[in-house]
Amino acid sequence: MRPETFTGITLARILRPRGLRGELAAEILTDFPERLPSLREVWLADGRSEPRRTKVKRCWLSTSRGGQAIFHFDGVENVEAAERLRGCEVQIPLEQRTKLEPGDYYVGELIGCEVWESDAATAMGTVRDVEFPGGVPLLAIDTSEGEVLVPLAAEFCIRIDVNTKRIDVALPDGLRDLNRG
Repeated sequence: MRPETFTGITLARILRPRGLRGELAAEILTDFPERLPSLREVWLADGRSEPRRTKVKRCWLSTSRGGQAIFHFDGVENVEAAERLRGCEVQIPLEQRTKLEPGDYYVGELIGCEVWESDAATAMGTVRDVEFPGGVPLLAIDTSEGEVLVPLAAEFCIRIDVNTKRIDVALPDGLRDLNRG
């Protein structure tokens, strides 16, 4: 029987060693960085093998270089050991990610959802990406007629069910034409 594979989400990416005692500077890749200093255990993923569980001795947030997390992992006590972790992703199990308020969604939950117009008998397309141009995020939907961008706002996205991977939309007149630009 094969062991279950680890399914995690990335919170940070290790950039380089920091100091001489094995600390590591990491790029923060989460919307909830305040959570990082309380982590006691993470998984380090190098992209080549299964992520490995690692104890966190200490983590703090630094304001240098636009904001970074500084990690010190158990068993990493010098620059050479820290250097071997360069590029690794700091992950936690998917089920440990921060719970969102109703009506808020993770981008990964929206990608792959089928999009249905409220009066249509078939899906108009599938969410390929969520774009953040400033202001309201946009759902980038692949359709048979090309890409359609729909604002991720309650007046357009009238029902979102990430469990069934379905989004019902009410598009205003002209939105499809606007996208053909």
